[in-house]
Amino acid sequence: MKVTLIMALAHYFHDKSPLEISRLKTYFWPLVLVALPCVLVLRQPDLGTMLILAATGAVVIFMAGIQMWKVVTVLGLVGASLPALWFNMHAYQKKRVMTFLNPENDPLGSGYHIMQSKISIGSGGFWGKGFLQGTQSQLQFLPEKQTDFIFAHFSEEFGVFGGSLLILLYGLIIATALKVTFECRSYYARLYGIGFTALFFFYVFINIGMVMGLLPVVGVPLPFMSYGGTSMISLLMGFGILFSASVHRHLRFGRSYNQNY
Repeated sequence: MKVTLIMALAHYFHDKSPLEISRLKTYFWPLVLVALPCVLVLRQPDLGTMLILAATGAVVIFMAGIQMWKVVTVLGLVGASLPALWFNMHAYQKKRVMTFLNPENDPLGSGYHIMQSKISIGSGGFWGKGFLQGTQSQLQFLPEKQTDFIFAHFSEEFGVFGGSLLILLYGLIIATALKVTFECRSYYARLYGIGFTALFFFYVFINIGMVMGLLPVVGVPLPFMSYGGTSMISLLMGFGILFSASVHRHLRFGRSYNQNY
């Protein structure tokens, strides 16, 4: 769904003229494209995936050339809608937000996940405890160690050094994806590349921020690390499309990328 959403938005905007981009009615269908899957995913409920879909769609729409005053207006509307969003959240989702603000209030209940995650990361030290030697993960204190909290598991066994190296590798993947994106002459390929790179970044940022206690626990997998085939398949498919665009980077269709500037 995520890759399809990016492709749909890129296809919609790739041949729009600057005059069309400046009109508010141009954004009706893109907003519908973003809002529909967000509402469906939220009803599952899956707040983490919904936030990633919304943020990725916003990046593609912004890079298509929307004027800054419209961005500020939308951000203002989003801020004004936060109280309504709060009152429509499920009880467990509200509890996650409150736990994020103060996990020590309930270390054996709602704050258990994040407390054990912090203990795992901190106990690894600089070099870590060694492969399969992590006490928190091997003794089953760390929950969801193969999925959402795999970064805490990894950091306990390989320490700050291993965790930093993993973050560096993610940074290199993102930098390479952006390099490939901006080498493409096709405006469609550039919009897709920017959107998919943003999607990958949000996955990494939210997951690592979550396990370190910087963000609420929302259940987002870590790319190429967390157990599960669906996320892996969608990411590999997305990168495959990006590399295909790189192979055909000299092809151009749609308006020029620089027409907005």
